[in-house]
Amino acid sequence: MKVVLLCGGKGTRLKEETAFRPKPLVSVGEKPILWHIMKLYAHFGYKDFVLCLGYLGEMIKQYFLNYELMNSDLTLSFTPERKIEIHKKPQLDWQIIMADTGIEAMTGCRLKRIEPYIGTDSDFMVTYGDGLTDVDISKLVAFHKSHGCLATVTGVRPLSRFGELDVQGDIVKEFSEKSQVTRGWINGGFFVFRREFFNYLTDDNNCILEREPLERLARDGQLKIYKHRGFWQCMDTYRDMEQLNKLWREGNAPWEVWRNE
Repeated sequence: MKVVLLCGGKGTRLKEETAFRPKPLVSVGEKPILWHIMKLYAHFGYKDFVLCLGYLGEMIKQYFLNYELMNSDLTLSFTPERKIEIHKKPQLDWQIIMADTGIEAMTGCRLKRIEPYIGTDSDFMVTYGDGLTDVDISKLVAFHKSHGCLATVTGVRPLSRFGELDVQGDIVKEFSEKSQVTRGWINGGFFVFRREFFNYLTDDNNCILEREPLERLARDGQLKIYKHRGFWQCMDTYRDMEQLNKLWREGNAPWEVWRNE
């Protein structure tokens, strides 16, 4: 099953970083957030990736093309042949398709344009290039296969940006600073689709996955929710980036499920 990552947006709400690099390459700790997302999938055995590139997509290509060189010790010999010897190569067994899906394309259009890279009878997974979670991908896939509908979306309850108040009348019964939201679910990404979902998408640049395609899918009764009550955090803003890096520095990164590999 292939894993599709949406990596082409301009990330304008994080312009402090995205003015000179694509948001998926913004670092959390020592690695880009994109690496963390791919590492999560790889931990559960899903190592066949399709990256939907757009804004500054050439930088993502360069990152992976130079991955061994930039993550290894090197011996460089300035001989006429100019030899490079790589020591302690990183052990990645991933396959990555990097597909240019256009600078201005919206999320649904980007998905439609990578349709040829998905097997003819395959389910496939999709997520965004800016969200981290400790969701169990194996359980997500098992849930998707159990219900028979075309699509599964992972529903999450993010951390509240403000203190959450439990109120009775005008009395505050409980004050929870930066607690997890307790009411309602939001789209956390981490989708699983059957291949037939491509019929809901168009090649129009303005096709937005989260609008007409998913809205119609829901109306058709073909969209199920996998409820994830654990950690989830997107990196929309500079504040989000700082929070994720703080968790990493403190050794308290819940998404690092691979730490004991």
